[in-house]
Amino acid sequence: MFVPIANEPRGYAWGSTRLLADYLRREPSGGPEAELWLGAHPGSPSRVTRGEHAGLDLPEAIEAAGGRQPAMLLKVLAAAEPLSLQAHPDAARAREGYDREDAAGIARDAPHRSYRDPFPKPELVVAVTPFEALSGFRPQAQAQAVADALAAIDARLAPVAEHVRAGDALAWLLSGAPEVRAAVTAAAERSAAIAAALPAEADTLARLAAAHPGDAGILVALLLNRVSLSPGEALYLPAGNLHAYLEGLGIELMGPSDNVLRGGLTPKHVDVDELLAVVDTTPLDDPRLPAVELDGAIAYRPDAPFELRLVEGEHRVEPGRALLLAVSPARVEIDGETRELDAAEAAWIDTGAPFAVVSDEAWLALERDTP
Repeated sequence: MFVPIANEPRGYAWGSTRLLADYLRREPSGGPEAELWLGAHPGSPSRVTRGEHAGLDLPEAIEAAGGRQPAMLLKVLAAAEPLSLQAHPDAARAREGYDREDAAGIARDAPHRSYRDPFPKPELVVAVTPFEALSGFRPQAQAQAVADALAAIDARLAPVAEHVRAGDALAWLLSGAPEVRAAVTAAAERSAAIAAALPAEADTLARLAAAHPGDAGILVALLLNRVSLSPGEALYLPAGNLHAYLEGLGIELMGPSDNVLRGGLTPKHVDVDELLAVVDTTPLDDPRLPAVELDGAIAYRPDAPFELRLVEGEHRVEPGRALLLAVSPARVEIDGETRELDAAEAAWIDTGAPFAVVSDEAWLALERDTP
């Protein structure tokens, strides 16, 4: 099964007006273009562009052909402003939360719903441009040193250091307590002093305060690793990883889910209790995921039931199920037949035969057995 597909970008307010369009050589819409979804998720299913099932949504085409729906979702993400402070549930929590909200009668498209489907959302992102993100908790000693430096600048920031030392800083910062509001105000008012003492942290504070003034997530960010990815570098965000993307263009591959538990830095639904229930506070020294060199491709292989490959030449692929995005024109060879994709075209592939992808630049998402 080889099904050419396409979709329209989603216009979330934090999206860039140019990054996505320029990368895929499309005309920009004139508004923010935040994410292009390639897959079968009902929130934004791809549509079939050519062939027997042209005009159908991808889930309908797969059902008509007797196939199985994709167990992954491929996205192009273009952030001009920070995204929400968030984490994703594991499989058990996703099922439990989905059933709980169904039983409570919360509509599946309700703005205040946290679980929109019963699936986990492990997530991988590879930078296409320089990409700024927050990912996972920094080592305790680093967080304490930053908090102590803040306390020395302004007494209103001293409670941050106290709660970092006590090990409950995240819950306290998200509690809405008056002391938290005072600390956020102090961080804004003393930005020049903070920049002199903590230049890297001051940049994070400034970015978040510009987009979400007064939000407690601004200080939560200082507990997390600030990661600057160069093009080709990757992050893996397993269940419970607290993160926020700040700026840049990236390719995301994730489970077929839209379950996002937010703690702040957003006008969308925030569910602090649920976020605290799933978050993993285990410190990470370096959240980057190394790449693996293959013939004609670079592979990113997280501890998840999928992997992502950047094809740059001719690349042979084992039989299986895949989503393919051709940034440059691509040729796909299956069972002696050749299919062509133009630049910015995509396809769903489900085959029991080996196949080859030939392109100067194409992203290939592959399903694989859970490690």
